[in-house]
Amino acid sequence: MARIMAVANQKGGVGKTTTAVNLTAGLARMSKRVLLIDLDPQGNATMGSGVDKREPENTICEVLLRECDIKEAIIRTEEQFDLIPGNMDLTAAEIEMITGDEAKRGLHLDELLEPLRGNYDFIIIDCPPSLSLLTINALNAADSVIIPMQCEYYALEGISSLMDTIQALQGSSNPGLEIEGVLRTMFDVRSKLANAVSDELMNFFGDRVFRTIVPRNVRLAEAPSYGQSIVGYDKGSRGGIAYIALAGEVMRIHREREKAARQQARDAVNTEVAADVADTESKESVA
Repeated sequence: MARIMAVANQKGGVGKTTTAVNLTAGLARMSKRVLLIDLDPQGNATMGSGVDKREPENTICEVLLRECDIKEAIIRTEEQFDLIPGNMDLTAAEIEMITGDEAKRGLHLDELLEPLRGNYDFIIIDCPPSLSLLTINALNAADSVIIPMQCEYYALEGISSLMDTIQALQGSSNPGLEIEGVLRTMFDVRSKLANAVSDELMNFFGDRVFRTIVPRNVRLAEAPSYGQSIVGYDKGSRGGIAYIALAGEVMRIHREREKAARQQARDAVNTEVAADVADTESKESVA
């Protein structure tokens, strides 16, 4: 079953789309079945995956408005991951979701993604840089959220609104929503402020801060203009190495989570067996 991860931060320019595309490509390089969903009306994740956002007949917009089946919107990219593209039509879709009829209104991305869970190992959603209905839909559908953060003062200030939204969903429609990790992006090790903000993140989020740090890197900025991830464009660059490391870290967390789930299941079975044995012995002693 796929793990659905939303990449979200209401502040723009923090490396959100860069993270969504390159993490997807990194996981695909590790032979994982990955689907990237571009839920941002800017369509940058679509373009960065090598697909012209103006060309697809079916996008996530048509899926959300129930004008096509979700499987009809999937495109296979040259970097061996699947993509559901997005473009400016999403803005109109969001309005329709707010004002339209009952079938098109509200939070239903989770229902639309359910048939795809068995087809992938990971589903990654690139969210718009706002706490809009589109972002809320993504967070409601997700198992966890990745929060890219530039280590600057205003980025730290703005995260409280996202945390409030996550906590609200945990208390209502998506109690299982977790923070997959906070990713420090565009990091300049020479900056005292960057290091100070990084320390603040470590103090607040603890082990939920990814060990991987994405540095400022020209090659990362160049890759989207060629319609490629950094993994496809220059995997040996500092940015490429960082995102391959992030993919590895996500895989490690995933394996540990599955191991813990298996152990919990075994413990539950052992507890049930022990209870049955104790019950049987009790009945035999009475007899």
